[in-house]
Amino acid sequence: MLVVIALIALIVVVAVRVVRVTTIHDYERGLRFRRGRLVGLVDPGVHLTVGPLTELRGLDVRPTMVPVEGQEILTADGVAAKVSLVARYIVGDAVAAVTLDADFRRTTYLVLQLGLRQAISKRTLDENLAARSALGQEIREFVAGRLAAIGVELLDVEVRDVMLPGELKRAYASVIAARKEGEASLERARAETAALRGLANAGRTLADNPGLLQLRILQELGASSGNTVMFGVPEATAATHATGRTATETTVRTTTPQERGDGPVPRTPRTPRA
Repeated sequence: MLVVIALIALIVVVAVRVVRVTTIHDYERGLRFRRGRLVGLVDPGVHLTVGPLTELRGLDVRPTMVPVEGQEILTADGVAAKVSLVARYIVGDAVAAVTLDADFRRTTYLVLQLGLRQAISKRTLDENLAARSALGQEIREFVAGRLAAIGVELLDVEVRDVMLPGELKRAYASVIAARKEGEASLERARAETAALRGLANAGRTLADNPGLLQLRILQELGASSGNTVMFGVPEATAATHATGRTATETTVRTTTPQERGDGPVPRTPRTPRA
C-alpha cells in the first residue's frame, strides 16, 4: 500500500514539473515552439504543454501607441526645428514579428524616426508648417512597407509638435502682428471709403432734389426743444429759395414755450424807489 502511495506521489511530482499550464488571452496570439522550432499558432484559451520539449508564448496584438519625441532636424532652408510625432500600430503577423526581428518594437520606433527625418528635411520650414497635416500620411507611406516586412501594420501617423528656436518664434510673432495690423488698417480704410461714398451720394441727391433740404430742416425743427438751430445751406440752394438776398447760412429760430403761451410769462422786476 505504501508503495502505491509513493508511486502516485512520484507521478504527481513529475507531472507538476513536466506538464505546464499556459493561458493565452483573447488579445494575444499564441506561438507554439517544439524543441526550439516554431511549429504554429494556438488559439486563445488554456493549454497544456510538456516541457522542456514544448513551449508556448503569448504575443500581445492590441493596438499600441508609440511616441517619437522631439527630433532636431534641419529643414531644406537650414533651419533646425524639433519635430515630434505619434503613431499607432498593431502586430498583423505574429510569426514574422517574432522570427524576423529581434525587437520589432524598437525597430518600429527607429523606422518612424527615419521617416520623420526624411519628410521634414526635404521641405523648407514654411512648407513644413503649411503641409503639417499631410506630413503624417507621407511618413506612413514611407515606412508602411518596411514595417509590413516584420509583421507590423501601421494604423495612423500624426505630426504632433513643430518647435522652433526662440529667435524664430519672435520673428514669426512680429510677422503675424504686422499682418493683423495691416488687415485692421485695410478695414478702417474700407469703412472710411464707404462713409465718403455715402456723403457723396447724399450730396448728389440734395443737388438733384432741393426740396429734400427743406424736409430735413423741418425734421430737425420737429425734434428741437426750443433752441436755436443753425443749418449750413449750399449757396446755390440758398439763392433759389431766398427772397432778395444770397446767403450761405440760414438761421431758423424756434419759439420758446413762453413765447407760444404754453407757460407763464416771466415778470420784469421793478426798480425800487429811492
